Amino acid sequence: MKRTLRPRAARLFLVAVALLALAGCKGATDIKKLLDNPAAYEGKTVRVAGTVKDTAGILNYGVFTLDDGTGTIAVITKVGGAPREGAKVGVEGTFRSAFTLGTKTVAAIEETKRHTE
Repeated sequence: MKRTLRPRAARLFLVAVALLALAGCKGATDIKKLLDNPAAYEGKTVRVAGTVKDTAGILNYGVFTLDDGTGTIAVITKVGGAPREGAKVGVEGTFRSAFTLGTKTVAAIEETKRHTE
C-alpha cells in the first residue's frame, strides 16, 4: 500500500527542514541567547540566521529585522542594502547593545558578511 503525505503535512515537513537548515548555519547563535546576556557579546563578532522581516534601505545602506524563531534583532548594513522581506539569510557582524529595560533588550548587529539560504 502506497502512503502519501497530505498537503498540509508536506508543508509542515518542508518548514521543519528549512528551520533545521537555518539552525545548522555554521556558528549561528540564537538571537534569544544574545538578547538574554548582551554584556557577554558586546563588541564581539556574532553569527545569526533567520528570516528577514522589516526592511528599509537607500543608496546601498540599509536596516532590517532578522527573526530566527527565538527572537528578533536589527541588522545595520553599510554595503549591499537591505534584503527583501521574507528572504532567509545568515549574517555575521559586530553585536551592539543599546540598553535593557525590564525584559526588553534593544540591540543591533553591524553587518560585515551576509549569505542567503
